[in-house]
Amino acid sequence: MKKKLGLLYGGKSAEHEVSLSTAKAVIQALHFDQYDVFPIFITRDGEWRRGAKLTAPVETISELQFETGLKEARPNDISSFLLEENEKPFDVIFPLLHGTNGEDGTVQGLLEALNLPYVGNGVLASAAGMDKVVMKQLFEIAGLKQVPYVYFVRKEWQKNQEALIAKMEENLTWPVFVKPANLGSSVGISKAANREELVNAIELALKYDRKVVVETGIVAREVEMGVLGNDEPKVSVPGEIKPVTEFYDYDSKYNDDKTDLLIPAPVSEGVITTMSDMAIRAFKILDCSGLVRADFFVNAQDEVYINEVNTMPGFTPVSMYPILWQNTGVAYGDLIEKLISLAIERHEEKQQLQYQ
Repeated sequence: MKKKLGLLYGGKSAEHEVSLSTAKAVIQALHFDQYDVFPIFITRDGEWRRGAKLTAPVETISELQFETGLKEARPNDISSFLLEENEKPFDVIFPLLHGTNGEDGTVQGLLEALNLPYVGNGVLASAAGMDKVVMKQLFEIAGLKQVPYVYFVRKEWQKNQEALIAKMEENLTWPVFVKPANLGSSVGISKAANREELVNAIELALKYDRKVVVETGIVAREVEMGVLGNDEPKVSVPGEIKPVTEFYDYDSKYNDDKTDLLIPAPVSEGVITTMSDMAIRAFKILDCSGLVRADFFVNAQDEVYINEVNTMPGFTPVSMYPILWQNTGVAYGDLIEKLISLAIERHEEKQQLQYQ
């Protein structure tokens, strides 16, 4: 019997367009002989819309027809939206959401409350993986090597700007990278080489989040690994990013076809072993499940620093995570199948818990 699969995408996020690209790619790769596929679209304003069942891939997302949505929906509205009476419930939901209000634990919490199986990381891992500060603090507990950083919130910046700049100059070295704490796809990230550039970069980052992270910039290669699994995760071959821009920004990721991806990355076996160990430790300290892309810096002395993990990495066929697994022997369609199986496996394990 076919499984009922809900594809949840769009979202009230700066990464809305990235999510659309991911949804289109997944729809085109699904095995429709195994699933009854229903698109569930969230508009930029947060309105939920449910589409008719798909029986075959579509060329563009705009071709899909949606029912009237739920604007400013309350939780019980959304529950009836996802769990309509007289219908077979969803066997699994595949959240294809990137960034805030989707990748940060909010939707995961809703799906947990509805007791629906879903692909990818749970509430804790999603929330901790989205917040770069919490992530870094957990990495410190796990003993993972990182570049020096300073963080603060908007109110601190408004009240103690000079003191914070002095703290950054004392603890960091130029150039620095300034990042919104809770955003992905390199949105709002800037490089600063002096005080003036630093202030401008912080003001930009504060447009996207109330919390900012400032890191020492190091001369290093950017190398990534895919992690796949639940309690016994596996790692992919490593891949190196060679952007033509000064750093791997949003345009480099999604609009620039000149960025080179070297897969497998030309690094030593020792570096691969170190990254593999760090990727698994990062996966476990955040209590991840399903998928993670772990990002590293590797300097000329082969020292490895973990940069961050992405709990819902770009997932089109030309995104780094699927390409890493393709080069490890797992094709795009098979990767989707594996993630769905992992979601059901995790959900079935949770059903064994006692609540009385």
